[in-house]
Amino acid sequence: MRHRKKGRKLNRTWEHRKAMFKNMAQSLVIHERIKTTLPKAKELRRVADKLVKLALRNDLHARRQAFKILENHKLVKRLFEEIGPRFQGVQGGYTRVVKLALPRKGDCARLAIVEFSRAKNIEEGVEKTGASESSEPKEDIEKTED
Repeated sequence: MRHRKKGRKLNRTWEHRKAMFKNMAQSLVIHERIKTTLPKAKELRRVADKLVKLALRNDLHARRQAFKILENHKLVKRLFEEIGPRFQGVQGGYTRVVKLALPRKGDCARLAIVEFSRAKNIEEGVEKTGASESSEPKEDIEKTED
């Protein structure tokens, strides 16, 4: 019976799953958006949300726990200084899984994109669009009659 069992095995051993999700979490922190299969994306969301929760705690023990997963001091620094502050005051939903319409060509696997729900470019984009509209004068095109 499958009572009280969390997560998916994804046809891999425990060690392989652990290594795979570590690598995917590292890629997510580096690129802030990755493309993978839908079941992997749903499981990666759990790992990534835990990392953001650690970044929100922002203490030494949280950094050490994040280092256990990310295994790179530069990535831990980026997580705690760039990604974590974006979610200050947010209770959950740190990552988003977006299903892609077309399956993968080789094996017809369903694909998805995993990304942080508050993207860096979205926050900056709001400020840029407001400034660009006011700084550029609009040109009026007048019709001339011949």
